[in-house]
Amino acid sequence: MPTLVLIRHGQSAWNLENRFTGWWDVNLTDQGIAEAKAAGELMAAKGLDFDQCFTSFQTRAIKTLNLALEAMERLWLPVEKDWRLNERHYGGLTGLDKAETAAKHGEDQVKIWRRSFDIPPPVLAPDGDYDLTADRRYAGIAIPDTESLKDTIARVLPYWEARIAPALKQGERVLISAHGNSLRALVKHLSNIPDDEITGLEIPTGQPIVYELDDALAATDRYYLSER
Repeated sequence: MPTLVLIRHGQSAWNLENRFTGWWDVNLTDQGIAEAKAAGELMAAKGLDFDQCFTSFQTRAIKTLNLALEAMERLWLPVEKDWRLNERHYGGLTGLDKAETAAKHGEDQVKIWRRSFDIPPPVLAPDGDYDLTADRRYAGIAIPDTESLKDTIARVLPYWEARIAPALKQGERVLISAHGNSLRALVKHLSNIPDDEITGLEIPTGQPIVYELDDALAATDRYYLSER
């Protein structure tokens, strides 16, 4: 039976400040560091081990993975980083305070931008404070200027099929450290959650999600490790 564990990065600085983050690179808070270490300690205590790890190009997910692996004494495990596991791009909302944005545009509009399945936020203006075109990690990548959850799924699932699913089918035990929306994309796919329900799924920071899969990678169970 293939082993798959998903973990959303620990609390980030902009999680704490209630700002839209998306592709912008922010670090973990002290609480986020503690969450990542605790996740690793829990996985070790529960007897989990891994052969291959995957994460995004974003510091908060990379650091969460490293801290968890350090707590497991598994820093030597192979790690593959890919932009397709990045958080959803929040476009022109990037960096904005969520409460202030709701006060300006109305809670209903902000809810549509945040929680609709296929309606993206306004696009990110070029050459603004959060323009990533000069960021070397994205050289040669068509950086989106905004994304809906549907758009995020459209980039996550091909990567799943090309890189992660084959590792699982070969019997490798896999750990993925990523983000709320890139993990929603995987949970939707694995658990066959309808479009109108997946947007309401909350994935807490620093809490390992264990998937029990059959040999065809169909999910037979999904649970938070802390609950077992």
